[in-house]
Amino acid sequence: MSTSGKFSLVPDLPKELQVEVTGACNLRCRMCLVRYAPPVGRSEGALSYPAFRDLVDTLPELTKLTLQGLGEPLLAPHLLDMIRYATERRVQVGFNSNGVLLNRQWARDLVAAGTSWVHISLDGATASTYEDVRHSTTFKPRPGQFDQVVANLRTLVAERAAAGATKPVIKLVFVAMRRNVAELPALVDLAADVGVDELWVQNLSHTFSDTDPAGHYSAIRAYTAEESLVAAEDQETSRRAFAAAAAKAARRGLDLRLPELTEQQVRDDAVGCTWPWESAYVTHRGEVQPCCMVMGSDRATLGRLDEQPFTEIWKGERYQRFRAGLRSQDPPEVCRGCSLYRSIF
Repeated sequence: MSTSGKFSLVPDLPKELQVEVTGACNLRCRMCLVRYAPPVGRSEGALSYPAFRDLVDTLPELTKLTLQGLGEPLLAPHLLDMIRYATERRVQVGFNSNGVLLNRQWARDLVAAGTSWVHISLDGATASTYEDVRHSTTFKPRPGQFDQVVANLRTLVAERAAAGATKPVIKLVFVAMRRNVAELPALVDLAADVGVDELWVQNLSHTFSDTDPAGHYSAIRAYTAEESLVAAEDQETSRRAFAAAAAKAARRGLDLRLPELTEQQVRDDAVGCTWPWESAYVTHRGEVQPCCMVMGSDRATLGRLDEQPFTEIWKGERYQRFRAGLRSQDPPEVCRGCSLYRSIF
């Protein structure tokens, strides 16, 4: 296993950071931990603006900032202030949203603030499939929500054009599952018609295999096992959908990113993931974790900002042990079910 300086156990402070600006969400999507956890209120779940600035100010070489986590960023009361603060420091900043709240005023404000990217989740090409996956806070499909998100997307594209801007880069994000993968070719047509810059397709992020099968992760663990394309014994439907989508994207001139359907083995001379050397994930409660793929503060929290400054956590013993595990053939247990670590995300 490589132990070069590039993968030092105490690397330089990261130039990238992901911050969960809110833990509150207006949806309860089937593949998200939010659905299976107690709800978080909008005020309770908000990261304060002073805490955000203090964190950003500890990283003088910061170049990229992602303002998202388990919550919906458009519910964060200080989101625009955070974006402006980052852009004033010449930091690229953006986030992923479910798009439900992305009205014309939000679109104008995001363009004017210099947001670098906005990614919108759309997990179906029809209202029935989308609303089956992305439930409202009442756990029931909300009629018209699919059409509203598509209309909001068109508005964002139009407001960017009206401002003569090239930013934000606008991507559709599609979480490919057994229940929706057949609609991927049709989603290519929709994405091209709306005028987004790219359609990003990804697999489910984690198997949760490191958790207790009977514990509080049991429901999402069972769901991912049932819906995973990678775990499917017969992948023919998925491969046909991917091939048809790729062919259609080429014809429509749409950038399309597709994930792998077969797990990739980590080479003996490589670490399985570079996140803990290059970035970090900070929850709205100030918990510092190695990445956003962990999902759950009881899994791989390496420090808390109310106990230590970020710089001390980054250089601390827990982070060093975690990095050492990734440099070995015995990685941290939480990493083994991670799609990014397995190169299938």
